[in-house]
Amino acid sequence: MTLSLLFFVLIGAISLAAAVGVVSSRHPVHSALFLLSHFVTLAVLYVTLEAQFLAAIQVIIYAGGIVILILFVIMLIGSEKIEAQAEHRSWTPYVGMALGIVLLGGLVISLMQGFTGIDANASLVQGGDPVVVGYELFTQYILPFELAAVLLLVALLGALLLARHPAKLKTESK
Repeated sequence: MTLSLLFFVLIGAISLAAAVGVVSSRHPVHSALFLLSHFVTLAVLYVTLEAQFLAAIQVIIYAGGIVILILFVIMLIGSEKIEAQAEHRSWTPYVGMALGIVLLGGLVISLMQGFTGIDANASLVQGGDPVVVGYELFTQYILPFELAAVLLLVALLGALLLARHPAKLKTESK
């Protein structure tokens, strides 16, 4: 086993442990910090795969922007409300398990289809060249890109609405 492979396996194990910490942590702030460490280890994995542009984007957008947005929402809403709501929902682990199985099935199907052949553009996108990634993102994947932007906007507006009237929410829950 070479030193680079050992480093890759070690960083991958840390990344996997951080991902498990995101899901298993009971405190929302701890989950957000585990998510931050997961994103940083993914950026390190991108650097080991010689995709420096993807590593920089991972740190700037996900670790810098998304995690800060999540922490902002947690602080606006208050982690006590989130923990209190989580205790009343006994069905959420089952829904999460079902969605995880669906995701795993989709991943297996996608991997099985991927072994039939390699797309001609895959060699261009592999290194994370900014021009090629930008072209693919804004031509072939423009709809998912815009849907992700709308989803983030709706999540931010929902968080602001939940944090806007805390006294009104307390009277409605009684």
